Amino acid sequence: MTFLQAILRTIFYVVVGGVISIVGAAFFFMNWEPDRDDFPIRGIDVSHHQGDIDWAQVAKDDVAFAYIKASEGHSFNDPAFARNWAGAGTVGLSRGAYHYFNLCKPGAEQAANFLKVLPEDQDMLAPMLDLEVPADCADQLSVDDVLNEVSQFAAIVEQKAGKRVIFYAPEEFFLTYLKGRGLNRRLWVRSVWRSPSYAKDWLIWQYHDRGAVKGISGNVDLNVLNDESSLKDLN
Repeated sequence: MTFLQAILRTIFYVVVGGVISIVGAAFFFMNWEPDRDDFPIRGIDVSHHQGDIDWAQVAKDDVAFAYIKASEGHSFNDPAFARNWAGAGTVGLSRGAYHYFNLCKPGAEQAANFLKVLPEDQDMLAPMLDLEVPADCADQLSVDDVLNEVSQFAAIVEQKAGKRVIFYAPEEFFLTYLKGRGLNRRLWVRSVWRSPSYAKDWLIWQYHDRGAVKGISGNVDLNVLNDESSLKDLN
């Protein structure tokens, strides 16, 4: 073997080894999940982005609850909400509705939009408010402005639904607007591929945003319930 051949062979092994490592790491992260013994109650959150869902298959794939997008901002209603709501109900899944909050619009107007499509169902899970830092108007609003609008939304929805709203708050939103503010709402945290550390008291943990569930084509968000909680705590 010539010196050049030896170098080429070494490069080949290095490249192959690198590819195998990358593929292995990708497989690990795509399939990582919290220990099922510690977190046995699992759920998904979906919207029209998931397309047509075979809810019978979903219910057979270790899914106990589903949160379904109902609305966004002051005027958008998810076109798949009614279909998904009916489908999840037909197969007996515990189901709840959520609203994606737009910091640029008044909380009262968004609450009215959400309530237009929120079913009158006492068995449904508590409404969830999806709170994320937007790219457009966040720098124009003070913390007090944001909390005032969020509080208005929660108060209006809670009075109508008779259930306390759950706040879905990724780390950036939680640390910027919620931590230490005394809003006293149950928390849905987001921490992909690792245990959540930015908030101690949480009810639901979204641990994956590119998960796979039978009956759903493509990626879906995966969640677990706190290990000291039951589905009754979502009411």
